[in-house]
Amino acid sequence: MARTLDPVAHAGRRDEFLDAAQALIQTSGYEQMTIQDILDRAEASRGAFYHYFDSKAALLEALVERLVSQAMAAVTPIVANAGLTATEKFTRLFASIGRWKTERRELMLALLRVWYSDDNAVVREKQRQLTLTYLAPPVAGIIEQGRAEGVFTASPASDTARVVLTLLYGASETAGQLFFARQARTVTFETVEAQLGAYAVAVERVLGVTEGSLPIVDDETLHAWFE
Repeated sequence: MARTLDPVAHAGRRDEFLDAAQALIQTSGYEQMTIQDILDRAEASRGAFYHYFDSKAALLEALVERLVSQAMAAVTPIVANAGLTATEKFTRLFASIGRWKTERRELMLALLRVWYSDDNAVVREKQRQLTLTYLAPPVAGIIEQGRAEGVFTASPASDTARVVLTLLYGASETAGQLFFARQARTVTFETVEAQLGAYAVAVERVLGVTEGSLPIVDDETLHAWFE
């Protein structure tokens, strides 16, 4: 008789590997982490690991997908809140994502170092596509609401959402570069504000709103990362 797979147990065991990898990446770094380290921490066999992942890179990809999913789940109530205007939803959505990352600062820093490795370019691109997949529908919905409220002028909403998210992904990559430059004391805080502010202005122009009305990074998050 064929063995029946328990989907809950299967997902739980997979998460144990992801939990182990997340902890090791945060404490030791992705490059230093070995599959044997993961096996030791998860108390699992090599065969069990390869049942879920065919490589260390596949594990990283799965971990990034889980993190993106968790971040989106954290901001879903903002998008669903009928009491908020489109402008409020837009600013709170990205401010909340920023705070979510700040609460996981050490892990985000460890992953940031991974992104700048040429060996992980494929994972980085998949993460970008994954972010677009998750965020494009809710952002398009916010843009539609903004058009109905007479605040946003750009259309169609779906295409505009992808343009906005491409700009914001660029802002995120620039922020990563600026973080390391700031750590090396090669840029000032004012430079950081100016460069990230330029992305905010670009997003505002795409949506057709007044400059300064849609900050993409709140002051608290900006200071937490760059001062």
